[in-house]
Amino acid sequence: MPLFRLENDRLAPESPATFRDLNLYERGDLQRLLRAQPEALGEELLIISEEFGDWQNSSRRLDLLALDEAGRLVVIELKRTEDGGHMELQALRYAAMVSSMTFDDLVGAHAAHHKRVGTGDGELASSRTAIADFLGAEPDQVAISSDVRIILVSANFGREITTAVLWLNRFEGMDIRCIRLKPYDIDGQVLIDIDQVIPLPEAASYQIKIGRKDAARARGLSHDNRDFTKYVIVRAGSETPPLNKRNAVREMVQALFDVGITVENIRTEFADRIFRTVDGTIEPGQATFDALLENEPELDVKRYFTEYPFHEGGKTHVLFKMWGRNTEQSLSKLRDLVGDHEVDFRAVGVDE
Repeated sequence: MPLFRLENDRLAPESPATFRDLNLYERGDLQRLLRAQPEALGEELLIISEEFGDWQNSSRRLDLLALDEAGRLVVIELKRTEDGGHMELQALRYAAMVSSMTFDDLVGAHAAHHKRVGTGDGELASSRTAIADFLGAEPDQVAISSDVRIILVSANFGREITTAVLWLNRFEGMDIRCIRLKPYDIDGQVLIDIDQVIPLPEAASYQIKIGRKDAARARGLSHDNRDFTKYVIVRAGSETPPLNKRNAVREMVQALFDVGITVENIRTEFADRIFRTVDGTIEPGQATFDALLENEPELDVKRYFTEYPFHEGGKTHVLFKMWGRNTEQSLSKLRDLVGDHEVDFRAVGVDE
């Protein structure tokens, strides 16, 4: 669909530009920007490396190597062309090459990359913690899936690519997505429309539902073993709507605060990273975001609930978002802190 400008009594269509005309390049611009903000692709991703090529007997390098919240590697290939070239074939090769990577391999790649681009100290211990934090697990409990996802990012996609991707996605375990970047030059300002075109988001959800086996459905697992279980938090006989993992934990922590459980009570059961704390009673949203960043300039603040801070003892406490596969265990530990108070939870299937 075209982009329209509202002009009094009419909708005036805006013509898209091209990355070439705007002097925007794959590596120097698109890759650099997506490396810094991978969430622009529609999900939380942790960048492991850029221009990764740590394999024998090959000079090939994939654009961006990432990790999703389910512990699956994600190969991200970028083109600024209007047809995508043969990027799906390149991405399949790269996916095969990285499929055998271990947690230690990821730690080494992450440390080397972030030292190279100046966003880390290059220490393996720091990268080990960063990856574990992203997955919501302790470092000795991290499990990396052997399945690899692919995200193709281009100004557009030719019929050869779309036909190949639609066909490949029919096979068990395949997850290839095509995301289109359409640039506009409007009054000297560059805008980029980012749109997932394959599979359409609503179609992807439908395909997961119809392809799920009964046993997986009961636990909320998709065909590719990603956990979509939702949880209901029960408080004094009332129930929340079904919540995704991170919001279920947030709601449970809120329930604990409401009955007098303190930050220190919660911290005794979890690693220190569960909360980040700053002095003063800070307003939710951007003010809390800015306060955290000022207090810890290296902190990835997007991984914290800055919209929902907790205030206690003249301080502002901000909860971690990334709970991953430990959600149910964490909810149980939180519930057990409550004692006789009526706070509980239950898992529900994704279709409930």
